[in-house]
Amino acid sequence: MKISEIATVLNAELYTVNHDDETDIRSACSADLMSDVMAFSKENALLLTGLVNPQVIRTAEMMEMKAIVFVRGKKPQQAMIELAEEKRIALMSTEYPLFEASGRLYQRGIRGHGF
Repeated sequence: MKISEIATVLNAELYTVNHDDETDIRSACSADLMSDVMAFSKENALLLTGLVNPQVIRTAEMMEMKAIVFVRGKKPQQAMIELAEEKRIALMSTEYPLFEASGRLYQRGIRGHGF
C-alpha cells in the first residue's frame, strides 16, 4: 500500500513531502515503546504510535521504516517534521485511536510482525 493510500484509509493529515510515495508498505508495527519497535519491526514498514517526540523519528530511521502515523489526533512538532523530511520518512496524523487505525490497515492487507 502506498503512503498516499494509507493517508486516505486513515483520513490522515500528511506533514511531509520529501518521502517516496511509491514505496510499497506491507507491514506495520503499532507501539508506544520504541524498544518494542526495535525488536519486532521490518524494513519498509509503517509505525503507528501515540508517542510524539524526536526519538520516534530516530527509531524509524534505524529500523528503515518509511512512514509514521501518530494516532489519537497527536501532531508532530516542526522540528520533528524537519527531521523526518531530512530522513525521507513520511509523517501523518489520524484522529483514530491506535487499535482502530491498526484494524483499518489490517483489513486492507497490512500485516503485523508478530510478538
